[in-house]
Amino acid sequence: MKHEIREVDYKLLKISSAVFKADGMIPPQFTCDGENVNPPLDIKDIPEEAKCLALIVDDPDAPGGTWAHWIVWNIPVTHHIKENHIQGIEGRNDFHKNKYGGPCPPSGIHRYFFKVYALDALLDLPLDSNKAKLERAMSEHIIGFGELIGLYKKNK
Repeated sequence: MKHEIREVDYKLLKISSAVFKADGMIPPQFTCDGENVNPPLDIKDIPEEAKCLALIVDDPDAPGGTWAHWIVWNIPVTHHIKENHIQGIEGRNDFHKNKYGGPCPPSGIHRYFFKVYALDALLDLPLDSNKAKLERAMSEHIIGFGELIGLYKKNK
């Protein structure tokens, strides 16, 4: 059986936040120790042909494997995602909720990947779609990608 290798060709998006630096500590208000609201994100270099954005926030350091904190698709093309606000469709995270679930590591410092995808099509997914379903649906539509990594250690 021959496997076709698909060449991935996408533009690199620049993702930043006004409230934490790359590989820096995420302020407590954006975590389970605070208001548990999404931090603001700035997005640069979005391809002109993008129809929408998708966003996945996950923690690869979770004890049971990568934990999805936030899944969003069909975000209108924007260069700024505001704090505690999202336009788009929120999917089911690993807390079994359709909303942002902030960092809340059981122990130690964990890394949180804020991954933004520029897509060339809107996605038609049910509201109970999780990270795996979103990744499958958008796999052939990614034309831009960037990520911002933040760190957090729970206050005890």
